[in-house]
Amino acid sequence: MRQARRKGLCATALACALWMAGTLLTCRPAAAEDAWDNLFALPSPQATEKAYEIEPEEVPVPGDVRIEVVRHEREPGEPRRVLIYHTHTWEAYEPTAEDEYTPTERWRTKDNQHNVVRVGEELAQELRALGFEVVHDTTAHEPPNLDTAYTRSLQTLESYSAQGETFDCYIDLHRDAYVASMAGSNSVQDGDKSLPHIMLLIGTGTGTSGGKAFAQKPNWQVNIVLAQKITDALNAQVEGLAYPVKTKTGRFNQHVSEGAVLVEVGNNMNTLREALDAMPYLARAIDEATRP
Repeated sequence: MRQARRKGLCATALACALWMAGTLLTCRPAAAEDAWDNLFALPSPQATEKAYEIEPEEVPVPGDVRIEVVRHEREPGEPRRVLIYHTHTWEAYEPTAEDEYTPTERWRTKDNQHNVVRVGEELAQELRALGFEVVHDTTAHEPPNLDTAYTRSLQTLESYSAQGETFDCYIDLHRDAYVASMAGSNSVQDGDKSLPHIMLLIGTGTGTSGGKAFAQKPNWQVNIVLAQKITDALNAQVEGLAYPVKTKTGRFNQHVSEGAVLVEVGNNMNTLREALDAMPYLARAIDEATRP
């Protein structure tokens, strides 16, 4: 425990030194950014072994095999097609009396009735009600190693491409890690509903991980336009519901097609009920953002 406290104090001192040097906001690499984001994460009152959550980083696929990018060409009258999947399939929310689950570790469970798969299914139902054709892929990509989950979710995406399946929108649905330094409340109110903040993340593919660059990069300039449209449509419904679109130098498998986005629905300090209640808003935003 003392050693962990010393490490925490050292990390804080290092971050402060960097800030004073004026470099923290201008030249933070991705790994340092994530370390800073999680440095002040709020411990749950019920936390035991794990005091805060860390969002795993993307690791490039060994060899970085290229895939053929095929745009979805929709015929007149054909419904818009959406693929929902989950790279971090077991991400869950703060347990409540309504949402008790058996954790695989703190804020994670393989029970799909209590993790982000349940949220993805709620979104799928809302989109279908709006006339979308939706495929909700519930493949568990986390086991056997969370650090290589993006490798396995890419294999899932490649399997759809191999079958000739194309979509207007590819949604990798996650829940975020709580960051105490986030400004404002951890939720927003709309009438009697408490809603979690939603954030869309776009990867440029310009970075490296483990010294390896991405050979195939996303068309992020196109993807970010869709992300911004969804963000604007969310905030038009409830002010402050969506955080600004975030870009990172990872790829997040968004090179598979244009129209690929990563959506963070709340964080580990939100509840499953909040996440589920936000799905009608997200569905309406996607509807507005993808209209011809």
